Amino acid sequence: MTGTMDHRAVRDERHSVGELVGQATEQLSTLMRQEVALAKEELAEKGRRAGRGGGLLGAAGAVAYAGFLALAGTGAAALSLVLPVWAAALIVTGVLFAIAAVLAAVGRGQLRKAAPPTPERTLGSVRADVEEIKERAHR
Repeated sequence: MTGTMDHRAVRDERHSVGELVGQATEQLSTLMRQEVALAKEELAEKGRRAGRGGGLLGAAGAVAYAGFLALAGTGAAALSLVLPVWAAALIVTGVLFAIAAVLAAVGRGQLRKAAPPTPERTLGSVRADVEEIKERAHR
């Protein structure tokens, strides 16, 4: 009779271990899906920043181009009443290039925030999950 009880206990224990493995697998699968969703969200955010940075750099290029056009246009301007024509043209051109420089700096800053395009928060979360799993496995 004792032998039968031992076999049942071993069978119940195996069944119990099987259930635990099944639950662990299901939880790990859920965790991985959540981590992938978090990574997608983080990469989308970085993509939006890169888009804004690229847009600002494009605007800086357009303003710089307008600066070159202003250089030619201001050459014919009638500012020679107060300043020589070359000085008036130089001032207007300098202002436009200063605006372009500010836009370029802001755009470059946005691009730097978007790089590198790795989901850093997600990677940190995955590392923490792995550590937690290791810790629980050692118990």
